[in-house]
Amino acid sequence: MNPSIVQQISECFVKPQLTTEESKQPCYLTPWDLAMLAVQYIQKGLLFKKPPATHSQQDFINTLLDKLKQSLSLTLVHFYPLAGRLATVKNENPPAYSVFVDCNNSPGAKFIHAVLDMTISDILSPTYVPLVVQSLFDHDRALNIDGHTRPLLSIQVTELVDGVFIGCSMNHSLGDGTSYWNFLNAWSEIFQAQEKGTLSISYPPIIQRWFLDGHGPMINLPLKHQEEFMNRYEAPPLKERVFHFSLESIAKVKVKANAEVNTSEISSFQSLSALVWRSITRARHLPHDQVTSCRLAINNRSRLAPPLPENYFGNCVQTVRGVTTVGQLLEHSLGWAAWKLHEAVVGHTDKEVRGFVEAWLQSPSLYQLHQFFDPQSVMMGSSPRFNMYGNEFGLGKAIALRSGYAHKFDGKVSSYPGHEGGGSIDLEVCLSPDNMTALESDVEFMNAVSSS
Repeated sequence: MNPSIVQQISECFVKPQLTTEESKQPCYLTPWDLAMLAVQYIQKGLLFKKPPATHSQQDFINTLLDKLKQSLSLTLVHFYPLAGRLATVKNENPPAYSVFVDCNNSPGAKFIHAVLDMTISDILSPTYVPLVVQSLFDHDRALNIDGHTRPLLSIQVTELVDGVFIGCSMNHSLGDGTSYWNFLNAWSEIFQAQEKGTLSISYPPIIQRWFLDGHGPMINLPLKHQEEFMNRYEAPPLKERVFHFSLESIAKVKVKANAEVNTSEISSFQSLSALVWRSITRARHLPHDQVTSCRLAINNRSRLAPPLPENYFGNCVQTVRGVTTVGQLLEHSLGWAAWKLHEAVVGHTDKEVRGFVEAWLQSPSLYQLHQFFDPQSVMMGSSPRFNMYGNEFGLGKAIALRSGYAHKFDGKVSSYPGHEGGGSIDLEVCLSPDNMTALESDVEFMNAVSSS
């Protein structure tokens, strides 16, 4: 047995503990949901230390697995679409497909127990995230459209020598990062309270989807063949590294950015994103007339009028971007680049959000990962605002967060809260080996990086 290979011990399926009348109905997908069909599952996971040995390790893991499955079953009562499968209705004239979630015709969410003969140090000590981390998740390379035959939610609990990794793969057509972490937060909350047998959670999800007036709930995709969904993406060779930024370091970057353009309106995250954009662009040694952009994932819930609540379960996310040439980006200041990103964010209003949906309905299209793989640009995903380290599962606070294979390309940067909290941020940066080496030699960038 190769000690660096994850060995699957068992798998089963978990259904909601109760079947509600609401869960017997189809869950229809919005334009934001449908646009995700050709991209990959969300894959994020938390690494925990094993507790001090007070009894046999086998008893510990068996008890943990039983509690995780029981609490997952309770959580799925609230998040019942995650226990379903995708279903498609084909229309012959004109040719079109309508995709929705069938919450009844499914064995449930998948639950895997696996082992890996490695330590926490083996995972966290290397400078670059080891490839074995990708094996800590199910649904490797799966597209969301595969949810017709694969579970929409898969949990993989991998036992390490001295730790436990809980990796969650969720179909991105069902929800965005906000929805993903709301689910994890609810599962953790129910886990902590399950001895009381309670089903209540602090922020129950709102499953009913948001549609523009006069549209939905069933939306046709004008495709002649279902194969048009299936543009498989293979990531290029990448190095992946997590860079840590303390609150003090971020504050300095923010003060510098605002001072350079005589304002106080640029946020910490816009300032940090501008630093990353400029530093990665410098590392790439691109021609000065080359167009470059920095995309920011942006939550539409608060931008709609009236706004949607944060516990709206579904996709409600787009990207905004700052665009310029390499020469302009590098010749101007950090503040100049940060202001471009600030303008993109503040310009994303209710009118812009609704305009995007109206345009999509006139000409539906699916996001393709190869379109996001732009070797001249940077994509800032996820968010340090998500409550990632509040998920404990009886194991105390996680010591690290890692992601799977999904959505990785040269210039993809995912932002997470730092482990110590308090406004610190971890950036998971994916770059080609040469570009990563150049970034690590970038003085402005590395001066802002803090020791973990």
